Amino acid sequence: MITRAQTFRIFAATLALFHLAAMADQKRPAVVSAFKAVPLKFESLGTIQGTERWDWWQARTAFVPGRKPYLLTTMSQTGKKVSHDFHDILQSISRDGGRTWSKPAIITSLKRFRQKDGFEIAPGDLWPTFHAKTGKVLATGKTFNFENGTREIRLRERVSYAVMDSVTDQWGPMQLLAVPQKDHSGATITGANAGCTQRVDLPNGDVLLPIRYWRNPKVHRYTSVVARCGFNGKTLTYKEHGTEHTIPTGRGLYEPSLAQFQGRYFLTLRANGSAYVTRGKDGIRFEPIREWKFDDGKILGSYNTQQHWVTVGGGLFLVYTRRGADNNHIMRHRAPLFIAQVNPNTLRVIRATERILIPENQATLGNSGVCRVSANESWITCGEGLLRLGKRKGELNKVFHVRITAE
Repeated sequence: MITRAQTFRIFAATLALFHLAAMADQKRPAVVSAFKAVPLKFESLGTIQGTERWDWWQARTAFVPGRKPYLLTTMSQTGKKVSHDFHDILQSISRDGGRTWSKPAIITSLKRFRQKDGFEIAPGDLWPTFHAKTGKVLATGKTFNFENGTREIRLRERVSYAVMDSVTDQWGPMQLLAVPQKDHSGATITGANAGCTQRVDLPNGDVLLPIRYWRNPKVHRYTSVVARCGFNGKTLTYKEHGTEHTIPTGRGLYEPSLAQFQGRYFLTLRANGSAYVTRGKDGIRFEPIREWKFDDGKILGSYNTQQHWVTVGGGLFLVYTRRGADNNHIMRHRAPLFIAQVNPNTLRVIRATERILIPENQATLGNSGVCRVSANESWITCGEGLLRLGKRKGELNKVFHVRITAE
């Protein structure tokens, strides 16, 4: 009888072969194919409900393959009264394709803790993904740092990560990624973190991890990069990073998310007043950024929140929120949650393909996550936020799961 561990090794080896074939294709001269619209089908499945005391926020899902595959959603235990009141990390499991979910349980090794210097540290903004080469679930994110347990100090943020053994289903402790002291410009790297960023895992096990940091500790303005990291199933190790992206206004460029599609890499970046996009060939070096626009030339209108990628059915899609959707009553227009196809040749969002993934219902939907199950199936996870600001004040928040397939 094949053991569960053997099943994981077989799956990982098979997936690695597919990746190697894809990498071989990337070495051939790039062929720009004509854009083709890909129709999608959505299925809203089970939700996870918050409690009287806590919202479940920054929720994201990983698909764990094997003889008995399952879905795992991690989420931050979040206070309802003020922003960024983050505490422990919890998880919920679905073994029936997302229809029902287990009662959220605290991950003991990822609880908020107090240091000797009086700071309380909470891992957060996590994004769990199954790492095929090692058969582990690797969750990447950041640390939240609270002086005397109350005052958040952003300059102390670090890239945090944790590893779950997919055979024992046990999580290891929060770990920190060591990064260089200075970037390519000679500026000091301060407050580096990977909160809410979507990564790409390579066939050889390397991880392309988007990271943001401060160049000047006196100016809250981020620079974003993609770092190539090694991962051996236990430890994440920085190797190099490429293009350094920023703008001279607001908080710069941050919460970058990366996708690989048809031999190229695509990077979307948040800014205070808009959102930006670029692409490259090796996953760390990119073209000059450009502002996100619709195919008719008008600005997309996504700003001051995340965008993420979906690759499904042979199409490249963007998940986002934006202005101009009868949503002026929602903080930063963070609902409804949209999805639309992107033309990879023009880097424009095709307006005619825009659809609502999760409708607006008096809550923000700006902190979503993407789980890629296969070439024809992905999942969107999103926890409702800031109910205290709207007509549903006092209600329990929900974590939504939407299954996306190509028609």
